Amino acid sequence: MSPATQEDLFAVLDRLGVAHATVAHVPVHTVAESRDLKAGMPGGHSKNLFLKDKRGRLFLVVAEAEARIDLKRLHGPLGATGHLSFGSPELLYERLGVRPGSVTPFGLINDRDATVAVVLDARLMAHDPVNFHPLHNGATTAVAPAGLIRFLEATGHPPRVMALPEPAGEDRAE
Repeated sequence: MSPATQEDLFAVLDRLGVAHATVAHVPVHTVAESRDLKAGMPGGHSKNLFLKDKRGRLFLVVAEAEARIDLKRLHGPLGATGHLSFGSPELLYERLGVRPGSVTPFGLINDRDATVAVVLDARLMAHDPVNFHPLHNGATTAVAPAGLIRFLEATGHPPRVMALPEPAGEDRAE
């Protein structure tokens, strides 16, 4: 089955009654590349980590863009087995239908078997709106935090909202 398109995503958001606003921009691949763009867009911005544990369980951690996350301690709060590693680009595309640089919680529309557990950073969810790529990195879509949760639940991905562990030293995901 082909991955959902931006139009498919917007149709689902509309069906769920989730208000959304999208701004097109040049494609950006990293948090650093997007800083200038984000300065003109209100709300919280994210970085999205597609992770797997020792058993192959998958997690999408949706964090505030500038959050520093202790990847060595993250497995405990997530209930993961062993340390976490990043999922391969192939696995990312297979599960979420997006490529590196376009990772987004909206990609869960493509995880029809609900194999990816979702964790939302409590600091990000304190913003309104919250902003994510709409399945590609050439635009940003804003939704209310409650709208994001409604979308995730409708796709079979009830999220956990939690504080993410911050690093004590230099091992951090930026």
